[in-house]
Amino acid sequence: MLSRAGIRARPGLGLLQHSQQLKRAARLAPGPCRWNSGLPMNIGVLFVPQQEAWVVERMGKFHRILEPGLNFLIPLLDRIRYVQSLKEIVINVPEQSAVTLDNVTLQIDGVLYLRVMDPYKASYGVEDPEYAVTQLAQTTMRSELGKLSLDRVFRERESLNASIVDAINQASDCWGIRCLRYEIKDIHVPPRVKESMQMQVEAERRKRATVLESEGTRESAINVAEGQKQAQILASEAEKAEQINKAAGEANAMLVKARAKAEAIQLLAAALAQQHGNAAASLSVAEQYVNAFSKIAKDSNTVLLPANTGDVTNMVAQALGIYTTLTKPQAVKTQDEMPPAHEDSHSSAAEVLKAEQGSSS
Repeated sequence: MLSRAGIRARPGLGLLQHSQQLKRAARLAPGPCRWNSGLPMNIGVLFVPQQEAWVVERMGKFHRILEPGLNFLIPLLDRIRYVQSLKEIVINVPEQSAVTLDNVTLQIDGVLYLRVMDPYKASYGVEDPEYAVTQLAQTTMRSELGKLSLDRVFRERESLNASIVDAINQASDCWGIRCLRYEIKDIHVPPRVKESMQMQVEAERRKRATVLESEGTRESAINVAEGQKQAQILASEAEKAEQINKAAGEANAMLVKARAKAEAIQLLAAALAQQHGNAAASLSVAEQYVNAFSKIAKDSNTVLLPANTGDVTNMVAQALGIYTTLTKPQAVKTQDEMPPAHEDSHSSAAEVLKAEQGSSS
């Protein structure tokens, strides 16, 4: 029975023939298998398929490599020793264990994509190219995983693949094989580590939810504060406008009052300038005194009164004396213009005072 170890030990097989023998061994495992169908026989005229390279030895020494198409060989002297496929070859890297930088054991496998670039080196540079490249990929994977932590293994998967490809190409250059790419298929972590990772993911999600909720609360508070700020600004502007309007109204009212008072003073001055004007002024002062005396002690219980409060004649005389003192300069100016009427005015004022005193008593 044909075994995999026997196929690897046979030196006359290339990568293509090696894979074909593996498939044939898997199909024909229960029955016998012959080596005669492994390599083409030299009948003198040979047709090499496209994307294949046949390595020919003459009397046990390398002679030449047959190109695709029609080729002629010398029977008995020339022998086809290796058949190399120039197509891209896919090799499954078996699952293996590796320890990360933070001491976590991982079970990891991958897929390797190869191509034979130099059939001569692939035939005479290494005994079993597939086995050599597979072992190199496994050892390189272990060394690269030992440089990374568990979190970085999942994040830097592409950089890990690129590092493995570079390491394989540096070592397999003398074998005539080029590694095109390497892909990690599955990464298996221990169950307890997987539970810890799940808890970490849930904690991270809860953290994000809490952060989003706090940000929402902050935005809400900011919006409320902005609204209050705008409301206060609008209220202050409204109050300012109200005060401006109120001040303008009060100013206009004061102007109107001042104009009215000025007109009243002018009318009063004109009236005083006429005949018997002083008697009228005395009568007006007496009336105001009586009205003011009638309002005493209405707003408060504490009242300050002069000693001669009941002497109306004395009070009116004091008021007229103050008025005479204030109007004396104007009287001097108008003395030449107006006829003398002081005696009449004083007599009339005295009569009015007597009449007021009689009525009050």
